[in-house]
Amino acid sequence: MYMKIGILSVQGAFIEHKNILKKLGVECIEIRQKFHVNMDFDGLILPGGESTVMRKLLYDLDMFNDLKEKILIGLPVMGTCAGAILLSEKIEGEGNVCFGTIPMTIKRNAYGRQLGSFSIDHEIKNIGVFPMRFIRAPYISHVTPRVEILSKVDNKIVGVEYNNQIALSFHPELTEDDRIHKYFLDKCCKFKLK
Repeated sequence: MYMKIGILSVQGAFIEHKNILKKLGVECIEIRQKFHVNMDFDGLILPGGESTVMRKLLYDLDMFNDLKEKILIGLPVMGTCAGAILLSEKIEGEGNVCFGTIPMTIKRNAYGRQLGSFSIDHEIKNIGVFPMRFIRAPYISHVTPRVEILSKVDNKIVGVEYNNQIALSFHPELTEDDRIHKYFLDKCCKFKLK
């Protein structure tokens, strides 16, 4: 099925997501300005990067409200690392949430700065063992019962699914493994068929 995926491309690791989707034969729109938000796309990726910078640019470029509305009406969205922070309803010790569309609490830079980066092969529900890459990563410290936990590493939540949304603490786009992107595209396909 033909699909088009929007990737927030104002900052961060959006090219890596685009490269994986291109390998899978999926067309992408780099969402950089307000008019891109009004184009037709079947799913949205919020990449890793600097969540505070992304949040500021979403407001400065007047894209925040329109993107949040799309998420709330059911557009499938996948947030990785900083993208997961953008989706979280609460950020530990901070008040500046962004979309806040997943009822969870996230801890920013939970594994420390750059030196706290690491890789591990670990189980993800519905996918199997996956090579996780953590870079200055957050983890999810609390979820409501409605949020499905997809993965925990050292008893810390690093992946969740909530209705149309997937939030991951790690960077699947920095591996050669495309199974998470395929899983996300399957959600997009079901949304498109509704």
